[in-house]
Order: sequence, then C-alpha cells, then structure tokens
Amino acid sequence: MRVLKAHMTAQLETVIPLPAPVLLPIEGQAEYFPVRRVYCVGRNYADHAIEMGHDPSREPPFFFQKNPDNLLVSRDFPYPALSSDVHHEVELVVALRSGGADIPVEQALDCVYGYGVGIDFTRRDLQGEAKKLGRPWEIGKAFDHSAPVSALAPATRVGHPDKGGIWLMRNGEPAQRGDLSQMIWKVPEVIAELSKLFTLAPGDIIMTGTPAGVGPVSRGDRISCAVDGVATLTLNVI
Repeated sequence: MRVLKAHMTAQLETVIPLPAPVLLPIEGQAEYFPVRRVYCVGRNYADHAIEMGHDPSREPPFFFQKNPDNLLVSRDFPYPALSSDVHHEVELVVALRSGGADIPVEQALDCVYGYGVGIDFTRRDLQGEAKKLGRPWEIGKAFDHSAPVSALAPATRVGHPDKGGIWLMRNGEPAQRGDLSQMIWKVPEVIAELSKLFTLAPGDIIMTGTPAGVGPVSRGDRISCAVDGVATLTLNVI
C-alpha cells in the first residue's frame, strides 16, 4: 500500500471527495489548528477513579481514542441516539505542534502548541455494556459530536499550566470541580508514556482525564466549563 504525502494528494484525482479537514480555532488568531488524531487518558484523577470504583494508585496510564471528526466546535451538543445515560467529563485539552516516539519527559512540553478545555461526553450505558463483555469502548466514547472543545490558547500566551481550577456547571449548578495539580499523570508524563505506544505528530490532541463529579445530561441543559486561566466553553444540549 502506498502512503501519499499531502503535497502529492493535491495533484491526484480521488474516486470520492476528500474528507473535510478537522480544524480547531485559536483564540485571538485567524489561523486554525489542524487535527490528526485524538487520544484520551482514562482515570487520571484519583477522585474520579474512586467514584468509578477503581483503585487510584499510580498504575501505568491507559489510553483510548476518539475520532478527529468527533470534535465539536459548535455550541450545540446533539444528544446521541441509542442512549439514555450520557455523562459529561470536563478535561484539559493538549494540542501538539511536534511529536516523535519515546519522547523523554524532560522534552515533552517542547511538543505542545497550546491548551484548551473540552468535554468527553460518554454514553455511559453503552460503555458499561461493553465493559461487561470485555469489548472496546468506542460505542460509548467515539460517537458523533462526543468531544466539544474550546478555542485553543497557545502556550506562548498561557504557559504550561500544571495547577489551577478545572470545573463544569450544569444549569448554573456546580457539578465537577478539581485542580490540574490533582492529575495522577502530569502532562509531560502523559506525552512521554503515550509516545511509547504511538508515534506522536503535529496535530495530535490529547484529552487528559476528568476530575470527580461526572454525571448525566439531559436535552435542554446548559453546560459551562473551564480550565481557569486557559479557556472556557459553554454549550447547550439539544
């Protein structure tokens, strides 16, 4: 199988239209951030691990993926089909400007372009069924529009946050609140560990886990969330 570079594909005809690129806005800039892959870290806050019935000890991190076109930049989240138990999970989002394999922890932050806030919406009932059967989680995690994200804030402006509030409110009531300092695996460690399993590249997005307080949403809900000093996101469940 031939692997074609982007500049070559522009000169070729395709039998179907090329898929639209996935582009994230950048706060205060006209340029966009092109997305390659979306990685997610599971159970990366001790209090969330406990509420999900797991030991929060520092075991090796585990990862799953969403699809790039699962990212949602609209401020309307359509409640998905085949589920009656969709949960919110607010997360710090990391966008990579470079990558590689076996990246040392000390060099990991050099790969970061910027940060945002996002929600890992989860069809908890379908995820639960998959867990019982020992099957992958995609039906619970990687459904259409399952990852609303804010505009990205470049690291040149916000630095590399390793502490500060991360929170989500549902209809004006607090639902999730934590601090980035509570992450079991910090951002540089996440990048380093992930790069042992996959060769990372510019355009990769990493959703870094959620604090405690995950819970269901309903049609008509108003959701607001933020990573303090980095980004905010507000959306409607429709």
